[in-house]
Amino acid sequence: MRPGGPPGPEAEPELAPSTGTLFLVATPIGNLEDITLRALRTLREADLVLAEDTRRTRVLLDHHGIRARPLSLHAHNEVGRSERVLALLGLGHRVALVSDAGTPLLSDPGERLVAAVLEAGHAVVSIPGPTAVACALSVAGLRTTPFHFEGFLPRARAERRRRLRELAARSETLVFFESPRRLAATLQELRETLGERSACVARELTKLHEEAARGTLGELLQRFSGEVRGEVTLVVAGAGAARPGPADADAPAEGRIAPAPLDPAALDAEIERRLAEGQGAREIAAQVARRMELPRRHVYQRVLELRRK
Repeated sequence: MRPGGPPGPEAEPELAPSTGTLFLVATPIGNLEDITLRALRTLREADLVLAEDTRRTRVLLDHHGIRARPLSLHAHNEVGRSERVLALLGLGHRVALVSDAGTPLLSDPGERLVAAVLEAGHAVVSIPGPTAVACALSVAGLRTTPFHFEGFLPRARAERRRRLRELAARSETLVFFESPRRLAATLQELRETLGERSACVARELTKLHEEAARGTLGELLQRFSGEVRGEVTLVVAGAGAARPGPADADAPAEGRIAPAPLDPAALDAEIERRLAEGQGAREIAAQVARRMELPRRHVYQRVLELRRK
C-alpha cells in the first residue's frame, strides 16, 4: 500500500530476455571411456543434444546411462536446425552439440550454427576433450609445434594438387584427416608434391587395433598400399624438418631426412608469404635457406627478384 492512500497497481517488473547456452561437447574418438565428467554432466542436463550421426551418439549416451534423444545436425540440415536452436536458446534452454568423434567443428558441421548463435547474442561454451589432431601429433615422433591442421584435402584432383603445392614450403608439421580408401593415393601425391619426408599414419586411435605407423612417405605408401580400415590421421614433417630423437639406421648420421628436391614454386610461395608479412630480405634469406636447406645467396637473390615485381 502506498503511504497515505489506497492500494495502487503494482509496477510490472522489467524482464530481461532469456538467453540460453550452446555447449560444444568433445566426445571420444574411439574408446567410450575417454570422456570427461563435465561432458557427461552437460549431456545429462541438456534440453537438446544435436549430433552429426544420431546412431553413433546414441551408443555413447546409452553406454553412460544418458536418456537424451539426440537430434541430427549435419551439412544438409544445419540452416534449418539453427532456427530451432535459436528459438530454444531464446527461451533460456541448454543445447549441446557433438560430432561423431572428437571436438565439434574440426572438419565437422557446426560452424554456421555457432556463428548464428553468437550473432543472436547467446553464449557458446566449449567442453574440451578428445581430438584426433592432438592425439596423433603426440605419438607421431615429429615436431609438435608449430603445426598446421589442414583437415581433409579437396576431393577434386586438380584442386588437391594445387593445395599440396601451396603447403610444400611450409615448415610446420602438417596434419591431415583422410579416408582409409584414399590413404594410398594421398600418400603417393604427398610424396610426389612434397618430396620424401618423415610421416606417421595414426589409425584407429584409442581403439582396440590402434596403430601409429612411422616412416618416410614412400615406406608408408608400401605399407598401406592394400586395404585399410579405420579412421586415419596423417602427420607429415614440414619442409626442411629434422627428425627428432636418434637417427634411424638408414638415415644420415646427423639424423635428418634427405631434403626434398628443390621446388621453385614452393620456394617462391614461401618467399612471397614472408614478404607479405613484412619481413626483410636478409631475414627471409636466412630463415628460408636454413629451413629449405638451400644456399643463402641463392635465396637472397630470389627475394630481391620477387620484391621488384
